[in-house]
Amino acid sequence: MAIGIISLGYMIYGTGLIVIWENIHRTGIWFVPVIGSWLLIYILNAVAFRAIIREPQLPETNMSFLAVLRLTISGYAINYITPFVALGGEPYRIMELKPTLGIQKATSSVLLYSLMHMFSHVIFWLASILLIVAVVPLSNIMLVGCGLLLITGLVLGYWFINVYKKGFTVSTFRLLERVPFIKHKAREFALKNAENLYEVDEQIRVLYSDRQGAFYTSLFFEFAARVIGCLEIYFTAHAIGMEMTLAQSLIVSSGSSLFANLIFFFPMQLGTREGGLALALRSVGLPAAQGIFIGVVLRIREIVWIMIGLALINKKTKNKQTASTDTELEPIPVRANN
Repeated sequence: MAIGIISLGYMIYGTGLIVIWENIHRTGIWFVPVIGSWLLIYILNAVAFRAIIREPQLPETNMSFLAVLRLTISGYAINYITPFVALGGEPYRIMELKPTLGIQKATSSVLLYSLMHMFSHVIFWLASILLIVAVVPLSNIMLVGCGLLLITGLVLGYWFINVYKKGFTVSTFRLLERVPFIKHKAREFALKNAENLYEVDEQIRVLYSDRQGAFYTSLFFEFAARVIGCLEIYFTAHAIGMEMTLAQSLIVSSGSSLFANLIFFFPMQLGTREGGLALALRSVGLPAAQGIFIGVVLRIREIVWIMIGLALINKKTKNKQTASTDTELEPIPVRANN
C-alpha cells in the first residue's frame, strides 16, 4: 500500500498536475468513456478469472463475483506500479485467495489466470497481424516484420498449449536449478515444496484436459477484453478530431502494446507506450505526433484506476481489521451446569 501511494505520487508529479488537467480538459466528455471502458474490461477480466477459480465439486471456490472483481482491479493496480514484467499483483492475489481456497488452489488459479491473460494477448497479436495485412498498405519491410511476428506468435501459442498440457512449475524449478547463484536455493525450495508444485501442475493440466468449458470461457472473455481495450484509443483519437476507424484502433492498440511488452521492465511502461503509439499511428497513416497526447490520456486513465485499486486494497484491509476486532470482543458463552 505504501509503495503504491509513493509510486502513484511520483507518477503524478512526473506527469505534472497542469499537464494532467489540460489533457483532461482537451479530451472533454470523451474522457468519461475512456475511463468507463476499463470498468467493462475489468468486468470481463473478472468473469475470466472466476471461470478458472470455480469448480463444482469444491463449494469453497464459488466466490462472489464482486469479490473476484475487487481482486482483479486491485491486482492490476499493483501490476501497473511494479517494475520488471509487472507481475507484483500475482503474489497479492495468491495471499488474498489462500484463506478461502488453500495454497495450492490459490496459486494454481492465479498462475492459470496470468497464463490466460498472456495467451489471449498472443492471440490478439496474431489476429492483429491478419488485420494489418488486410487493411494497411504494406512495404516489403513491413511484410517481413509481420511474417516474423506471425512466426513468433505461433511459437508462443504452441508453448502456451504445452504448458496447459504438462504444467510448468516443476519444469521451471528444474531450469532454475541450473542457474548460477540461485541453483542451490531453487533446489532446496523444490525439494521442500515438491508435493505442492506437483499439485499446482496437476491443476493446470486439469483446466485444459478436463475443464475445457472453463478454459474456453476464460479465453473468450480475456480476448473480448483485449478488443474492448482498443476503444480508449478510438475515443481519445476522436476527442482531438482524428479520423480513426475501429480497425485502425485495433492495429494501433496491438502495435503499441507489442512494443511496450518488448521493453517490459519499466513501471507503468514509462516512455515505451508513447513511442509504441507513435510508431503504430505512423504505420496506419495517421500523425505520429498525436501518439504523445493519446499516451498522456492513457496514462491519466491508469492513474485513476491505480487510485481505485489502492482504495479497494485499503477497504479490504479495514474490513479485515474490523472483523478481527469483532471476533476478539465477542463474549464467550457460558454453559449452565446440569
